[in-house]
Amino acid sequence: PLPFLYESTGVETQFTNALDPTPRSREVFAVHRPETLARWLDEAVKDPGHPTFRARLHNLPPLDTSALWPAQERAVTALEDSLAHDRARSLIQMATGAGKTFTAANSVLRLVRGGGAARVLFLVDRSNLGRQTMTEFERFTVPGDGRKFTELYNVQRLTSNRIDPDAKVVISTIQRLYSILRGEDTFDDELDEASPEYAMTGRAEVEYNPAVPPEMFDLVIVDECHRSIYGLWSQVLDYFDAHIVGLTATPSKQTLGFFSQNLVFAYTHEEAVADQVNVDFDVYRIKTAITANG
Repeated sequence: PLPFLYESTGVETQFTNALDPTPRSREVFAVHRPETLARWLDEAVKDPGHPTFRARLHNLPPLDTSALWPAQERAVTALEDSLAHDRARSLIQMATGAGKTFTAANSVLRLVRGGGAARVLFLVDRSNLGRQTMTEFERFTVPGDGRKFTELYNVQRLTSNRIDPDAKVVISTIQRLYSILRGEDTFDDELDEASPEYAMTGRAEVEYNPAVPPEMFDLVIVDECHRSIYGLWSQVLDYFDAHIVGLTATPSKQTLGFFSQNLVFAYTHEEAVADQVNVDFDVYRIKTAITANG
């Protein structure tokens, strides 16, 4: 009768959704909006066997592996296992050139289509990475369908401070998202191109923004998460009541600590070379030298 439970000290608020398969309390930035709670109740009534996003994670359809390399297949499977066990943070290590973004796009498709994720946030720390991510989604052909991802779902790369309410995937720099959470109407586009540690001094103090509530995203993907965004920008990540997934080729100790040592999949450059996915650095240098010398 009372599925949504809150406990608060006035500073820290814990939330438990009794509709989840294994209910547990988790810290939230603020109490969820009434409209959100009403939507969650409607979803539970329509599908009582899988009443919540966390419940639907246990019933995802079989993975279509036709367009995936073996390493990408293992990464998607490992991530879904971590999410099904309700691990709040999951880290994927994949060598540069092994298709991290394509792997993430496949996971996003499955979580939106099979898991009913309302919205996914894809965070980058530079605008050029945002453009690359947008291109990946535009080129991504949905398995078994033939259409592109962007033909089926709205994907927005933020170039203003307004999030499209109809977007299923939102791509943003963490700098711009911080500006949005602060309620700022405009943002200096040049800061999108700068490394986050130079975009602001001090600690990013976020505030509750009813236009972007903490429950707006079910999943937050952080690309190149080995970089130094956790010190200055950790509150931006902690603001959302969502699973956080990190992508990196070179996880640092700080990265592993932020993701609670939950490295769900690791695929090194050496393994990628052995699988002929990547070219060995030494071989590349030799071929380049031969070409340069005629």
